[in-house]
Amino acid sequence: MRVRVTTSALGLTAATILALPACTTGTTGTTETKPASAPSARGEKPATAPLPSAALEARLLNASDLGTGYTRKPERPAQQDDVTVLGCPTLSDLGGDAATGGSLDFPRKAKVTFTYAGGSNSEVSEELYSDTASKLSGGTGRIFDAMTGCPKYQVLVGGTAIDVTTQEVAAPQLGDEQWSQLLTFSAGGRDTLVKQTAIRDGNVLLIVSGSPALVNLHLDKAHTKATVPR
Repeated sequence: MRVRVTTSALGLTAATILALPACTTGTTGTTETKPASAPSARGEKPATAPLPSAALEARLLNASDLGTGYTRKPERPAQQDDVTVLGCPTLSDLGGDAATGGSLDFPRKAKVTFTYAGGSNSEVSEELYSDTASKLSGGTGRIFDAMTGCPKYQVLVGGTAIDVTTQEVAAPQLGDEQWSQLLTFSAGGRDTLVKQTAIRDGNVLLIVSGSPALVNLHLDKAHTKATVPR
């Protein structure tokens, strides 16, 4: 499968996560081994209209929310690379959706990325999306299932081959649905460990990605700010 992929968006794709700098494997703390949870038993919230991007922007974390040592990272211009997925039939079957973030490319969205001076090349990124609950649920679940369904595969980004391993891990019981995974990217003798956790709360989808320690540290406050009515 060969597609064109925009590598400036983080999304839920192997190719875009590769833009994150390396994170040491020693910062993960206790390894989670339980599978990501199914929809919460507490029930769904009443259906509401999707939020506009401006409202989502106001719900993003800022540097003062995170504490000292964090600097907002400027958005990079969109770049496009040829991406080929090898050794993962489920991702290949999804075609462009899996390679480019697909169903996560909702028109109502906001994103911010921070670098952390207290760690070696550590970053944490937050994305917010809004749409109907069914669209958010279906798009997120489909891509997470495809990625974690292949414990090992390879992606070719331009002329670079990257080996990818995935591990589904437990997500905190927040919101209505939760997904979480650890991904290790290996290229040129360098390993990059990334954690991604997604929380759907009603018509809002929160994705926090980056250094596992930073994702664990800031997920709760990101969820609280993203779901408080304004």
